Amino acid sequence: MRPLSSNVKRIKLRFEDLQIEFTDRDRALRQATKWADEGTGIPVVIFGPEGCGKTAFLLQAAAMLRELDYDVFYLHPLDRVFEAEVEEVDVKRAFLDLAQRALAEDTLDRVEWAVFDFIREVLKRKRRKVAIVADDVFQAIGLNKAAAYIKGLLNTIEHPLYSYENIVALVATSEGLTRYEIGRHRWAELTPMWNMPRKGFEQLYQKIPSPKPPLEEAWQLTGGNPYLLRELYRKRWDANRVVIGIIEIKALRGFVTTLTEKERAWLREAVEDPDTLYTRKRIPLLHKLVEINLAVNGMYSRIPHLWIDQPPPEKDLELGIGKYAAWHTPLHKEAIRRMLTEA
Repeated sequence: MRPLSSNVKRIKLRFEDLQIEFTDRDRALRQATKWADEGTGIPVVIFGPEGCGKTAFLLQAAAMLRELDYDVFYLHPLDRVFEAEVEEVDVKRAFLDLAQRALAEDTLDRVEWAVFDFIREVLKRKRRKVAIVADDVFQAIGLNKAAAYIKGLLNTIEHPLYSYENIVALVATSEGLTRYEIGRHRWAELTPMWNMPRKGFEQLYQKIPSPKPPLEEAWQLTGGNPYLLRELYRKRWDANRVVIGIIEIKALRGFVTTLTEKERAWLREAVEDPDTLYTRKRIPLLHKLVEINLAVNGMYSRIPHLWIDQPPPEKDLELGIGKYAAWHTPLHKEAIRRMLTEA
């Protein structure tokens, strides 16, 4: 993998009331540069904990690809953002018109499927480099259609109606169940991303104005998760408010209430070490935690080339990271701990 050029332009991202330059993730950006040089070959699906920085990375990657003369279609239906940076004005206008109608009619899935037609249209006019960068599209089209969407991307790469110079297809999703739905087929490269490593997190932390808690406290609360760092900043560093937010959004009171006494006992052990759930009897409980985006099951080996960026440590129980399973962040772990105490 070639060194990251110092000329890479870092985009500015909104961090509550701040504008902060895209921070760290040099290894991920080198990977994006490699994809730009060679194409992805098959769709790349990036998954990982909620708030770990997938959206920020996709935005930076899209900007890099545009600088490298790619025509880029960017889709983020949850944020209601659709962009087409293409040479032909009429194609761009048609794409944006479709997006506006879909937004008005609340039929966002129309845009996700229509992008295949727009890619064919631009390739029909000229042989070129094309990228599709899609963020959390599966929540718009439905989990049951996730595999079909990935197959559509694969067909665009492997069986194009018109020749192309290169195609890059990047899709990001939260852990949840999407990984398993897509992983049943060999239509994509599933690549995990974790929360920011300590050095990169410190760089981001230093860009936030004081007053703020010590770096070590912020690290132990978030485990390097940039979204939760922003939530702490937004809520004036009140970790209790952030934990309550996780409890309410995830409906954890109801979740814990549905568990048997034995499952609650297992969960108490998992708060201390998530790997205790990695047994035949306890795996169904781990799957429930994955389904509500609290935990990760089947952590990849920490071999660097398997990850989009720096992998997490082999094990760090203070941060809730086991060898085979992990909590998304220490604050997610704390939310469960609190509900178990209440129960």
